[in-house]
Amino acid sequence: MEKTVDRVVEGNPREEDLPLDGTLRPRRLDEYIGQEKVKENLKVFIEAARLRSQPLDHVLFHGHPGLGKTSLASVISNELQGNLRTTSGPVIERAGDLAAILTNLTAGDVLFIDEIHRLNHVIEEILYPAMEDFQLDIIIGQGPSARTIKLDLPPFTLIGATTRAGLLSPPLRDRFGVTLRLEFYKVPELKEILLRSAQILHIAMDDGGALEIAQRSRGTPRIANRLLKRVRDYAEVRADGKITRPVADLALKMLDVDAKGFDRMDRKILATIIEKYDGGPVGIETLSAAVSEEKDTLEDVYEPYLIQEGYLSKTPRGRLATRLAYEHLGVARPFRGQMRMF
Repeated sequence: MEKTVDRVVEGNPREEDLPLDGTLRPRRLDEYIGQEKVKENLKVFIEAARLRSQPLDHVLFHGHPGLGKTSLASVISNELQGNLRTTSGPVIERAGDLAAILTNLTAGDVLFIDEIHRLNHVIEEILYPAMEDFQLDIIIGQGPSARTIKLDLPPFTLIGATTRAGLLSPPLRDRFGVTLRLEFYKVPELKEILLRSAQILHIAMDDGGALEIAQRSRGTPRIANRLLKRVRDYAEVRADGKITRPVADLALKMLDVDAKGFDRMDRKILATIIEKYDGGPVGIETLSAAVSEEKDTLEDVYEPYLIQEGYLSKTPRGRLATRLAYEHLGVARPFRGQMRMF
């Protein structure tokens, strides 16, 4: 089960994100900002599929939540001029669920399966011939009288999205012709995304305001757009509706999002390791008890970004706060040249 936490800097979608997702989502590759290497590859593959009058090879996107996997699926369906059918791994519980989806596809459609790593193995077995031969094997009857019939499916493109590529079974992963990893976005790219979103939503914002939000968005467009909406609320109430850099700074401080995009729990984790355990190493069970948060939530939700940004180190002996953590919290780092006495 995926771990989700209700926090403003969480990459997973929240209820508040859903109404505007369709509005802000780009429709063509030329409108899509960032992920230049991914776009370059897709342009070639899509054009080649058009020239051969064949469906695009099945595509697997993997990367952290909120980086645009669903948006790219929508863009691909528009570029191919096909219909987009959307579902997710946990929703497909029985073989009949998948069969109903596949038999309702038309030629050129794009089937998008989010969280595809959560498909059970029985469903995967049905998906293999559908992906390889565009055929669906259906078992009719039970026991000795059971027989298998094959149904031809129209040519389609399956797009899978996952945040946990390592959990995909090798047979399923091997059936994707195109595998692309989405990286975190750079600040200038997020700034451009924010200015585009502000224009669509008719929000008054200057470059400084967009830059301030972009720097605190943890490299993730979904977080950037979510923060934009919260800063807009603040600006409408306390700043005549105009988002400038000082206004964005005040609004984000009110939300407890600091200059690095860390929230209160991020800082609490680092401060606990530094202040209570001399910077570590400290075991995950001990840290979990100290910050009153579940071990799995710490590992799946909070730690990845802190580790990736170099503020937390994961060692066999436990978690260590790095030099960057001390600097960020304004705490003097102790001298470690001598042996610690216990």
